[in-house]
Amino acid sequence: MSDSSFNPELSETLIPELSETLGGTQDGEREHTEQPAGALSEPIISFSHVSISFDGRSVLEDMSFFVDRGQTLCILGRSGVGKSVALRMLMGFLKPDSGSIRVEGEETNGLSEEGMRAIRKRVTMVFQNGALFDSLSVRENVAFPLRERSGLDEDQIQHVVDRLIGLVGAEDVADAFPASLSTGRKRAVAIARALAAQPEVVLYDEPTTMVDPIIARRLGDLIQRLKRQLGFTSIVVTHDMRFAERLADLVLFLHQGRAQFFGPLKGFLASSDPHIQQFLALDAYVLPSE
Repeated sequence: MSDSSFNPELSETLIPELSETLGGTQDGEREHTEQPAGALSEPIISFSHVSISFDGRSVLEDMSFFVDRGQTLCILGRSGVGKSVALRMLMGFLKPDSGSIRVEGEETNGLSEEGMRAIRKRVTMVFQNGALFDSLSVRENVAFPLRERSGLDEDQIQHVVDRLIGLVGAEDVADAFPASLSTGRKRAVAIARALAAQPEVVLYDEPTTMVDPIIARRLGDLIQRLKRQLGFTSIVVTHDMRFAERLADLVLFLHQGRAQFFGPLKGFLASSDPHIQQFLALDAYVLPSE
């Protein structure tokens, strides 16, 4: 059950069919159009002056950023700067001390659990550990969100499950249980399960941690195709600058709990900020061979 059977080419033919199966537009692809320069539109995700602390220790302070529909934002920074905390606040698992978090213009702070469940139908998260149900097979894990919906019979559910499992190249482990899967496979299956929920926004928490460079590249290819062909909006927490360079439209760089930079990838790479330059230099450093 190695990661080598992950088949990125397979998704090129399956994504258009999945778009139609999962409720896309009549031509088989979701609407995804670039806004003209200067056009005013509501960001799909926005944080405005958000702060949170734990046990009196400030973790994120006065953080602001936004993501437009169809964009990919990469959140970068050293370990412990609050990158994953931002995702957990967006999902409603943590509540900010102050500031505003909006999804398609709707304020999430103060929403009831029922209100947050509605948000989580539009925004889903791929956790670092996969967060798969250990007692369910790969097939049943992917089917779980579909069974939570009404309107699909069992044949339709299995059709979608087969396509999603094929999309991430997990056909050979469809009946396996998570405990027998490698880290890369768990991440791929977690992406398939996230897509089954028909989200508008997918959050990825350190998708390349503990996977080899080949699998990291393939996961990046999949995230890119989901954006290009289905118009998904993505927020990717990562410490991997090479991964971010392949994916990011926007970069949010966190340093000591603050947003040190927010803007296009090109501007981040060209920044003269010493903290950013140090981060880029450390990421590029290669240990000398003996």
